[in-house]
Amino acid sequence: MGIIKNGKVVIVLAGRFAGRKAVVVKASEEGNDSKKFGHALVAGIDRYPRKVVRAMGKAKVEKRTKIKPFVKVINFNHMMPTRYSCDIELKKVVDETSIDEANICATRKSVKKIFEEKYRNQSAK
Repeated sequence: MGIIKNGKVVIVLAGRFAGRKAVVVKASEEGNDSKKFGHALVAGIDRYPRKVVRAMGKAKVEKRTKIKPFVKVINFNHMMPTRYSCDIELKKVVDETSIDEANICATRKSVKKIFEEKYRNQSAK
């Protein structure tokens, strides 16, 4: 499975986040002690931002560009890699210790901040 590498955009195929896009933060090819299968730590978007038009005010644009993220460890069988990669720096924010019960809320907030900043500061093509 040399296809799924860090920074690769994947689509989640199974579970609560099925059909959602995510970015691979760390891939584990052979697995580890707790998970004996190939898996990846991913950060993805649970609720996407809504459409924004020029006529909308600043407050409405701010509200409609909110993103709800998720952070999860997923089996390679339950994700489909796309041809896209992204250069978002999530390694500093997301790791194995950050998805513990105590730290998950803070991790989600920091991922949300990164995703929203990236979305709001994108250039028009």
